[in-house]
This record gives sequence, C-alpha cells and structure tokens, in this order.
Amino acid sequence: MTRVLVTGFGPFDGQQVNASWLAVTELVERWSGPEELVVRELPVSFRGARQLLRAAIAEVVPDLVVCVGEAGQTTQVGIERVAVNVIDARIPDIDGSAPIDVPVIAGAPAAFFSTLPVKACAVAVRELGVPVEVSNSAGLYVCNATFYALQHLLASRPEIRSGFVHVPRTPAQVEPGEPSMDVDVAATALNALLQAALSTTSDLRVSAGTLA
Repeated sequence: MTRVLVTGFGPFDGQQVNASWLAVTELVERWSGPEELVVRELPVSFRGARQLLRAAIAEVVPDLVVCVGEAGQTTQVGIERVAVNVIDARIPDIDGSAPIDVPVIAGAPAAFFSTLPVKACAVAVRELGVPVEVSNSAGLYVCNATFYALQHLLASRPEIRSGFVHVPRTPAQVEPGEPSMDVDVAATALNALLQAALSTTSDLRVSAGTLA
C-alpha cells in the first residue's frame, strides 16, 4: 500500500496552538485514501524536529512525505520550492537555541529543491478557490531547517517524493483584520495538494498568470 507521511509542528513563540498541526489533524478526519495516511507532530526545535522526522521516515517507509509549517502575515498557502543550507534564527526555538548564520548540515550542498510537482500542486489548490503560491523561500528558521534536512536525507532515495508547505495562521491566533486562514480551508488545500502529488508524475507547465 502507498504510504503518505505528513507532519505538522507544535506550538511556539507564545502560541497555544500551531496552525500547521491543526490543519494536519483536520486532514486526517477527511482523508479517504486509498493511500495510508500517517501523521506526526514535530517540535519547533532545530534538533528535535530533524530527529523525529528521521525516525518517522524509518518507521513508516513512506512513498510521499510532506512537512507542513505555519506562516504569519499571509493569507496564502505556500508550496515551497527550495530549502537552503542556512539557519538564521529570529527567535529561539523551544529548546532556547537560536543559531545565527550557520549551516543546517555542515559540508552539505547549498540548497535542495522540493521533489513535489510544486506547480501541479498549486494548480490543484487554486482550482478549489484557495489562495496559494509557489514560494521560493521557506525562511531561515525551523521550517526551512526541517525542509532542508528532509531533502538531504532523501537525496539518495528518489523513489520517495518530498517537500514542504506553509499554511497561514488561524483567525484565532491573530488580531482581528490580520492575515489568516480557517483550518478547514487549509486542510482542504493539503488534501488537494497530496492528491496532486500522488497522481502527477511530472510537473505541469503553467503560465505565470495561472499562479499569479
């Protein structure tokens, strides 16, 4: 059976929840298969997230891995194209670690691309009326570090497709009028994205206007 591993993050930065984990748990409720969906919650920790993700991949042996993170000040789902080998923490992680200008993995390549069909995934989400973009920067915090570690780990295993997605914070996490997205909308986007990733063997050639 095809196995899909999806991760979200736990709370950080004084928040009581994390929009990514809320969206992932909602995704579980609506998943209809036939692929097996396995989910894991990762800590917002440079070291801990990487360790738990590596253990989950070894345990599940997935065919597809999508890590989901939370993004503030946006109303769009962000399908990340590239992970870079740099950490520049704006705030400490939950362990109190705040590395500045250090590599995620010393001596490793400068960057890795997602192996998801990012544009096909974006089109699938956009067709449902959910705001989405293909993003060229996952930041330099735990999300990017986890994304980079994922792609580094699977670089020699092309049979496993993998990538990273950001979902906006929920309305309950922000002040009235600030950018956000309802959890059910984010989960709808994740479901469409996964279906596109599972069914698309090569990325779509789409015009810039399609994803503008």
